[in-house]
Amino acid sequence: MICDWCGSKARKGQDTVYWELPDGTRAIEITGTPAVFCMGCGMTYQTDQITKAIEDQLFLIDTKKIVKTISYEELMALPRLLKKNYFDFSS
Repeated sequence: MICDWCGSKARKGQDTVYWELPDGTRAIEITGTPAVFCMGCGMTYQTDQITKAIEDQLFLIDTKKIVKTISYEELMALPRLLKKNYFDFSS
């Protein structure tokens, strides 16, 4: 795997991230989130696909039911109120 930032060798792993809810009322901690770790520049980041998956899921679920800390797997397993993000015109 190659780092998107510097082009050095990178590896996949998991990390804890902090995300602001779409309504801006609070932030949550998401543990076990897929991440990329760069051996060259030291950057740890989420791919665009993971970022989009988290953003879409947070937009489509009842965020009032999310506790302060949740695992990535638990977050992605929460039932959606809508089938898809109808406000995403990127695809």
